[in-house]
Amino acid sequence: MEFLTSIPAALTERFGPMGPLLAIGLLGMLLILLALPIVMKRQRDRFRELKDQQPKAEGDKKRQLRRTEKVDKLERFAHFLEPQKKEELSAAKLTMLRAGYHSKNSVRMFHAIQFLLAITFLILGLIYGIVQSLTSDEPMSASNLMLYSLLPCAIGYYLPRYYVNKRVTKRQTEIIQGFPDALDLMLVCVEAGQSLDQSIIRVGKESRAGYPALADEFDMVAQEVKAGKERTSVLKDLAERVGVPDVASFVTTLVQSATFGTSVADALRVYSADMRDKRVMRAEEKANMLPTKLTLGTMLFTVPPLLVILIGPSVHGMVVMLTELAGGL
Repeated sequence: MEFLTSIPAALTERFGPMGPLLAIGLLGMLLILLALPIVMKRQRDRFRELKDQQPKAEGDKKRQLRRTEKVDKLERFAHFLEPQKKEELSAAKLTMLRAGYHSKNSVRMFHAIQFLLAITFLILGLIYGIVQSLTSDEPMSASNLMLYSLLPCAIGYYLPRYYVNKRVTKRQTEIIQGFPDALDLMLVCVEAGQSLDQSIIRVGKESRAGYPALADEFDMVAQEVKAGKERTSVLKDLAERVGVPDVASFVTTLVQSATFGTSVADALRVYSADMRDKRVMRAEEKANMLPTKLTLGTMLFTVPPLLVILIGPSVHGMVVMLTELAGGL
C-alpha cells in the first residue's frame, strides 16, 4: 500500500500538480487503443455464411468469381472510416476523384491514414516529452507535455488533408495548362474525319506524355462511353469530376451542339480559339503581377543596404562629434 500511495507523490514531484491526472489520461488512452480492435471487429453473421455457401445459378458465376478475389481489408471499418451522411461522403469521394484517386476505398484509406498518423504522432510526442522530462533537472509542466502531445497529433491529422488539397490544385493546374493543346488536337482529329469518341481516345493517347492527368480524364470518358453510358451524362460527370471552369464550359458547348444539331467542328474551332486567348491572357496577367511582387523584394534587400551606405558615415560622424563634446564638458 505504501508503494501505491507514493506513486501520486512521485508524479506530482516530477510533472507538477497535474501529474496524477496526466497519468490517468495516458492510461485511459492506452486502454482505448487496446480496446479499439476488439470493438471495431465485425461479428460473424452465420446466416450470411450459410447463404454464401449455397449453390448459385449459372448467371451468378461471375459474382462468385468476384467474391473469391481479394477482400478489402478496410471493409470491416467502413462505419468508422467513412462519413455517415450521404452529402459528406459524396463530397469526400469527389475530392478524392479530383486528387486522382479513383479507387472505391479511397475515402476509407484517407481517413485510415489520418487516424494512424494522428495516433502515431501523438505517441511519439508523448515519448519525446517524457524523455525530455526524465533527462532534464526540472520537471516538465503539464501544459508543456500536452503541447508536445497535442501539437504533433494535430499535425498528423491535417497532413493528409493538406497533401490531398495540394494534389487537387496541382492536378487542376495541369489540366488548365494542357486543355488548349488538347482542344487543338481534337479539332484536327474531327476535321480529319474522325468521330468525337475516336478523337477523345486519340487526344488521351497523345497527351499522356505531357499532361497525364488530362489523359486519364479523357481515357475515363472513352471507357464510360464504350461501356454504353450516355455521352451527355459522361461529359457532365467529367466537368464535375475535374472541377475546372474551362472544362465545364467545354462540356456545355458540346452538349448544346449535340442538342441543337450544330457542327461539332465549328464549336471546337470557336472554343479552341477562345482557350488560346485565355492562355495568353493568363500569361499576361502573370507578367503584369511580376513588378508588384518584385517591389517587396526590392524594398527588403535594396533599400536598407542603400540607406546604410548613404546615411551610415553621417551617423557615425555625428556620434563621434557628440562623444567628443560630451568628453569636453
